[in-house]
Amino acid sequence: MPFAGRRVLSLESRRANEMATLIRKQGGDPVVAPSMRELPLESNEEAFAFAERLFDGHFDMVILLTGVGARYLDRVLSTRYSPGRLAHGLRTVAVAVRGPKPAAVMREWQVPIAVQAPEPNTWRELLTSLEGRPERHLAVQEYGKSNPEFLDALRARGHDVSTVRVYEWGLPEDTAPLRSAVHELAARRLDVVLFTTSLQVAHLFRIAADEGVADEVRIALQEVFVGSIGPTTSEELVEWGIRPAMEPSHPKMGILVLEAASKFS
Repeated sequence: MPFAGRRVLSLESRRANEMATLIRKQGGDPVVAPSMRELPLESNEEAFAFAERLFDGHFDMVILLTGVGARYLDRVLSTRYSPGRLAHGLRTVAVAVRGPKPAAVMREWQVPIAVQAPEPNTWRELLTSLEGRPERHLAVQEYGKSNPEFLDALRARGHDVSTVRVYEWGLPEDTAPLRSAVHELAARRLDVVLFTTSLQVAHLFRIAADEGVADEVRIALQEVFVGSIGPTTSEELVEWGIRPAMEPSHPKMGILVLEAASKFS
């Protein structure tokens, strides 16, 4: 088998069990340490302010970066407005989506999509896809970690850009598995590490710093086989001094595991 019994660390949270199964199918010994927890904002007045401006016709375009963010925004607004009001508002403007997940939500809501970024669905592909668009007043649904490069690039083109943050990511309630994984990594007892989002990198190093082993973890990640789901995650790794060994041919979790196992062997 490709992983041949080697220990493979995954920091996946929502799909942790699925990730463990995928690793086992490739002959690996999975070490799964959830690293993130989705935190809905307690009182999202920012979302309601966005809605009022959308319904009043202030925006020409709304840019949706994640499907889960779009759904959560809809749930928040449904506490104050009638169901489906967000979808109705989106039908009055041009809608741009970063990847297939927000695109699927728009199709479900019967909202036309004006712009969809091609793979690997990063902000750079989206920025390129938006080039030459006539809309000037844009709203960007952020996805926990703001992207000032994307926002600044839009503003440099002369767009008036507003943001609406509808959820943020925190550490899991139980950080014990992540803390254990940090020490396993620092002690060189892991062979492969697979990252499926850039925030996993930041949270891993946050815990490593808390545990006093950040330097050891960085050195270990420079030596073990590191798989990255795509360019955004790879950029985050490079910022920490780590160059991933591979990115999958498509930014999908199953393909990441399959191709990482193939390249590792």
